[in-house]
Amino acid sequence: MNRYPVWKYAILVVALLIGVLYTLPNFFGEAPAVQVSSAKATVKVDSVVLQRVEEALRGAGLVPDYVSLEGSSVRARFDTPDNQLKAKDAIQKALIPDAADPTYIVALNLVSRSPAWLTALHAQPMYLGLDLRGGVHFMLQVDMQAALTKRAESLAGDIRTALRDKNIRHSGIARDGQAIDIKVRDEATRQATSNLLADQFAELQVVATPEGSEFKLRASIKPEAVRKVQEQALKQNITTLHNRINELGVAEPVIQQQGLDRIVVQLPGVQDTAKAKDILGRTATLEVRLVDESTEARAAETGQGPVPFGDEKYLDRNGQAVIVKKQVVLTGENLTDAQPGFDGQTQEPTVNLTLDAKGARIFKDVTRENINKRMAIILFEKGKGEVVTAPVIRSEIGGGRVQISGRMTTVEANDTALLLRAGSLAAPMEIIEEYTIGPSLGADNIERGIHSVVWGMVAIAAFMCVYYMLFGVFSTVALGVNVLLLIAILSMLQATLTLPGIAAMALALGVAIDSNVLINERIREELRAGASPQAAIAAGYERAWATILDSNVTTLIAGLALLAFGTGPVRGFAVVHCIGILTSMFSAVFFSRGLVNLWYGRRKKLKSVAIGQVWKPEDDSQLRSVAARGDQ
Repeated sequence: MNRYPVWKYAILVVALLIGVLYTLPNFFGEAPAVQVSSAKATVKVDSVVLQRVEEALRGAGLVPDYVSLEGSSVRARFDTPDNQLKAKDAIQKALIPDAADPTYIVALNLVSRSPAWLTALHAQPMYLGLDLRGGVHFMLQVDMQAALTKRAESLAGDIRTALRDKNIRHSGIARDGQAIDIKVRDEATRQATSNLLADQFAELQVVATPEGSEFKLRASIKPEAVRKVQEQALKQNITTLHNRINELGVAEPVIQQQGLDRIVVQLPGVQDTAKAKDILGRTATLEVRLVDESTEARAAETGQGPVPFGDEKYLDRNGQAVIVKKQVVLTGENLTDAQPGFDGQTQEPTVNLTLDAKGARIFKDVTRENINKRMAIILFEKGKGEVVTAPVIRSEIGGGRVQISGRMTTVEANDTALLLRAGSLAAPMEIIEEYTIGPSLGADNIERGIHSVVWGMVAIAAFMCVYYMLFGVFSTVALGVNVLLLIAILSMLQATLTLPGIAAMALALGVAIDSNVLINERIREELRAGASPQAAIAAGYERAWATILDSNVTTLIAGLALLAFGTGPVRGFAVVHCIGILTSMFSAVFFSRGLVNLWYGRRKKLKSVAIGQVWKPEDDSQLRSVAARGDQ
């Protein structure tokens, strides 16, 4: 009756082992480390940089705990903060010869002390949020009016191109704020222009008014299109911020929308506000220029002559000089999309660019007039340009779609597309709020949060053991397993733990123990009704399950609502709350019954169970008394 098959016990053992394995990394703490990441979008951190870091540390007589390449950064862990600071100075001296133009960012950081065998099993600790680890917080205001003005400027150029293609004459096109004024001379031209705008520019609403013998058409962006432009600007800025902050290697940065025009950025573990501002303020702009193919330019590339008048010298990714003309053919403002792909004939990795109408016309004219010449795509960051690629123009390129290829790997194609697509901000931003949380305050928050969970669990365990005796012990063990599984799942998901998350964890204890209280009280009711101990245990678990399921599902619905509509701390609370409900149902029902079955299940002549005092009605003298004594 009260026996589990072997496979159920196997599930319990596996769950316990996984829980212990993925919870362990959270107990090793963090160690001081130095992190090296790219300071430029076109500079990569790879195994070569790793070797240079190791050589710099050996030259300084420093022995790190380990040095590894993790993602797009190199991390070196040390035993003391003193060695960490010495290592930072040594690495900076080796990697950054020119402080005015840093190629890499050398930052202080904290990394987990987990042993290598745990890391090899992908067992990582939970990330700690800003309130627990310390760091910097920024609130950025996005200039939506600038985004709309920029869109109106682009539309004005597109309208000019479209009218010329259709041979529709006009007296002038000018942008007035976020509106576009088009002047035409007669009614027929006005009608043709209106039809063109209606067909090709659905996001514009047009109002025509007479001005003497002429007509003026004022085109403005529709309200629904305004919202779309603002949403795209906000999304583009968030994507760009992600790209920039990822280069620093900040663990679990928080970058999220706040309202209609604000972005909140939280960088846990970063204490240098100036450096964080520098990262957020990085700008990347794209320019397309023709490469100078003259003899003087070739001599300048090899360093055997001066740069010709009207040209500029830039370096490519390999450090080779490229002489380009100062005249800018296109800028990133003409680029609407960039995606990686493959050449249909050679199957080489490519980057496919999509230009707006103005850019497509210019590019078509330039490529037609410069076949078999090179065209350089230059990425400017912090005022310094670097040639991303300089392909040869093979034929005239029309239609607004451009393919970049030539000795690129798949990874380079993806990176280049990402840089071109999200290298610059869609709208200017201003920092309107900033503050720093020190690591000491974060450590104090951790200590207080852990104490609240531990003492809450101790109080619950004491009550359960006194009131329910041995069944209270079973409930307490199940409660401990619930906490173990909750931490393990959060660690496996690499969730960010914040103070609201710790509060949700404390709440999960109460929710979990409530299920055991329902089960224990149901068993008592069965005993009062005269059921045998074995039958009471079986009926208690089976009949309490429906109530437990109902109560947990309703609580889970509320948690999912918080998860879907909440942001920031509310969402952090909801994640832990929802996972805690699921683990509590497993531990309170499945695991606790496994303990009860293991202890009582094989006793065929069981006469009593240790579940505390079973109160019986005074007039029910015929019922067999089942004493609440421990049958150890």
